[in-house]
Amino acid sequence: MAAPVDPPPACARTGACARPGVPGRVRLLSIAGSDSGGGAGIQADLKAFARCGAHGMTAITAVTAQNTTGVTAVEAIPGEMVVAQVRAVAEDIGVDAVKIGMLGTVETIEAVHRALDLTGSAPVVLDPVMVAESGATLLDEAARGALVELLLPRATVVTPNVPEAEVLAAQGDATPEALARAVHALGPRTVVVTGGHREDATDHFFDGERLTAIPGERHPDGAAHGSGCTHSSVLAARLAHGDEPLAAARVAKEIASQSVADGLRGIGVGAGPVDVLGAGTAPVRKDPLP
Repeated sequence: MAAPVDPPPACARTGACARPGVPGRVRLLSIAGSDSGGGAGIQADLKAFARCGAHGMTAITAVTAQNTTGVTAVEAIPGEMVVAQVRAVAEDIGVDAVKIGMLGTVETIEAVHRALDLTGSAPVVLDPVMVAESGATLLDEAARGALVELLLPRATVVTPNVPEAEVLAAQGDATPEALARAVHALGPRTVVVTGGHREDATDHFFDGERLTAIPGERHPDGAAHGSGCTHSSVLAARLAHGDEPLAAARVAKEIASQSVADGLRGIGVGAGPVDVLGAGTAPVRKDPLP
């Protein structure tokens, strides 16, 4: 049976991500890798958090030498340092939601598994980053099993694209709906199989009961580097603001899609970054800044 289709959220269409009337500023923690080119990873997460009116914090898992054309080097951060970063912000500032991105190694995954004990009951959005936009491998084969065993059962929402879902579920050529069900069987509370790597850009949401299609436009003339990071970060922000997962997934779809449409195609000579903050539409100053 085909999944029902939901309309896009009004708050995403109007550009208002943070919920009006919520006192204070939600505290979001990104546990992910750094992209020296500024398009994906920690850098994309912080931009998305800012778009959502949140205070962003980071626990960096790896440093990459990266630009729009590819990844030339990756250096993992020691596991104990990952845990120390999470402990520092959790004990002082507090955490309302966690977004997990690039992990890379078994040691890092085990460290993040321990670190999540420090964040209490904060919802966790896991973006299982395996391959960069340029094609570089960002999660080694041994780490994939650890990801499934240790982190998927702790995720409030997991957001694989279709190729990632196929790896996690060990299924090829399955429909997105079947992949959503198969990944859900691995333990996360909710799965959103994103449609960015398919001709049909529809996301598929499954929480064990509801199988819902979240449609979206393709933007072939846009720029998509960092779109997955942006999607999962907005979703985490909306959970922190109190949305239930389906509502959060709708907003994340709309904002990530618009960020691709507004993408900065003129940045670098390769895959340009998304523009979640709308900087590409701002007027350019002709005179030097004072």
